[in-house]
Amino acid sequence: MSEVTPAAPVVEMKSITKDFPSVRALDDVSIAFRPGEVHGLIGENGAGKSTLVRILCGVKVLTTGELLLRGEPVRISGPADAQRRGISMIHQELNVVDELSVAENIMLGHEPSRGGLIRRAEMGAKAAELLEGIGCAIDPWRLIKHLSIAEQQMVEIAKALSHQADVLIMDEPTAVLTQREVALLMKLIRDLRERGVAVIYISHILPEVLDICDRVTVLRDGAVVHRLDSLAGVTEHDLANMMVGREMSDQFPPRPEAGSEVVFEAQDITVPGRVNGASFAVHKGEIFGFAGLIGAGRTELGEAIAGLRHRTAGTVRIEGEEVVARTPREANLQGIAYLSEDRRGTGLLMGMDVTANTTLPALRDFSRVLLNSAAERAATERHIRNLRTKIGRLSEDVGTLSGGNQQKVALAKWLETKPKVLILDEPTRGIDVGAKAEIYRLIHELTVQGMICLVISSEMNELLGLCHRIAVMRDGNLRGVLDGTTATDREVMRMAAGVEETGVPA
Repeated sequence: MSEVTPAAPVVEMKSITKDFPSVRALDDVSIAFRPGEVHGLIGENGAGKSTLVRILCGVKVLTTGELLLRGEPVRISGPADAQRRGISMIHQELNVVDELSVAENIMLGHEPSRGGLIRRAEMGAKAAELLEGIGCAIDPWRLIKHLSIAEQQMVEIAKALSHQADVLIMDEPTAVLTQREVALLMKLIRDLRERGVAVIYISHILPEVLDICDRVTVLRDGAVVHRLDSLAGVTEHDLANMMVGREMSDQFPPRPEAGSEVVFEAQDITVPGRVNGASFAVHKGEIFGFAGLIGAGRTELGEAIAGLRHRTAGTVRIEGEEVVARTPREANLQGIAYLSEDRRGTGLLMGMDVTANTTLPALRDFSRVLLNSAAERAATERHIRNLRTKIGRLSEDVGTLSGGNQQKVALAKWLETKPKVLILDEPTRGIDVGAKAEIYRLIHELTVQGMICLVISSEMNELLGLCHRIAVMRDGNLRGVLDGTTATDREVMRMAAGVEETGVPA
C-alpha cells in the first residue's frame, strides 16, 4: 500500500535568524507548515516561538533567512500585508480597542461599506455569524471594555476568522477560556483543518498540544531542538523534558507545614452583583486557593480585599488587626499586594523599562528629595537573581520580554513592597512549565518565610498541587472549602458547576 504524499507547504521558513540589540532570539530556524494540518510550536518562555510567528505575520522583520509562501519568496511588510496574503494571528495578549463595539473590533480594517459609508447592519450580522460559529453569544454592539477577559479572547478569535485565512496562528488561545469554551475552540480547529487551513498552535498546555496537533516542533534558546512528525506514544512528560532539556521532576514543591493559628480573615465581603458575603480564614503556613468558573467572583473578591474594587460590606484582618483600605495604595501600605491576572493591561506598564516597573509601587523607599537610582537598580538586580528572570539589561522595555519573564517582573514589583498578604490572580497564565515550577517554588518559599499567599487559578492541577485548601466559588458565593491534599479535580469542578457540594465551611 503506497504512502500518502504530504501536501506541499503553504509556508516555509528557511534558516531564519532574528537578532535584537543584546540577544539572538532565533538562530537558523527552518520549519514548514502544511495546509490541513495543526502544527504545534512549544518551548519555554523566551525560546523564540512568538518571535518566529511574529515574523510570519509581519510584526517583526527577520535578520537573515528566507520566507516562502505557496512556494514563492516573499517579504511581508506588516500585519495588514500578512492578512492580505491569507495569514492571520490570534495574539497571546489581547489586541482589542476598548471603546469600540464587539462588531467594530471584529471587522476593523475591512468593514462592509458602500459609497464610502459603513454598512452597520451588515457588519453586525457578519460579527454575529462569526461569534455564533465559535459558540459565543455576545451582543455584537456591546462595548469591548464591558466584556470579561475570556469574552475579549473569543472576540479576538472571531476577528482572526473574519479574514478567512489560509494560515491561522494561535498563540496561547485557551489561556483565559472556560472548559466549555476550550471544547468549542478545539472543535473549531478541527473544522478549520478539514477545510484545509494550516493552523499554527502555540501553547504551554501540553494535554491540548497532544490532543489537537498533528506535528510538533520544539524550540529552545531560539533554535529547533526536536521535530515530532508523529505524536503516537508521546506523553506530556516527554514534551516537558524536550522543552527544558532535562528530566522534569515533580514541579510542585512539598506543601509547607501549616499550623492552626489564623493569620488572615475575610468576613462577609460583599461587592454588589459580584460577591455575596464571602468569608474565609487562612492559617499560618497555609497556601489558600480559589477555584471557580469564569464569572464566579474570584477575581472580584481578590480585588475587593486589595482595595481595587469597592465593597459595601465586610472586614479584613491580618493577624487580628483590621485592614481599612479604600484604594490599592491604602491596602498596600497595610500589607496587601495584588498580582493582576492581566499582566499587560494592569500588571505592568508597557513602554517602561524593567527597573521602573519593579520599583514603581515602592518609590517612596528610593527617594528622600531625589530618586536614588543606584538603589533602584540594586533592588531590581536582586529580584532578577532571586526570580531567575532572563533579561538583556535593566533598561529593557518590559513589552519586549517573554510572557514568563514579564510575569516575574510583575511579581518582583509587588514583592518589593514587602507585603504580608500576596494575592496571586492566575499567576502562571501563559507561561511555560519551567517558569511555572519556578513560580511554585517562589510561592512555597514566601509561605515558609511567613507571607500569606492567596492563589486564584483556573488551572486545576495548579490548585491541587500547590494549595492546602481550596475555596470554591459560584455565582458570587463561596460555596465551600475542599482539602487540597485529598480533593480531586472532579470534586472541585462539580462544586464549581453546582452539581454537588461536599466542602466544609471556610
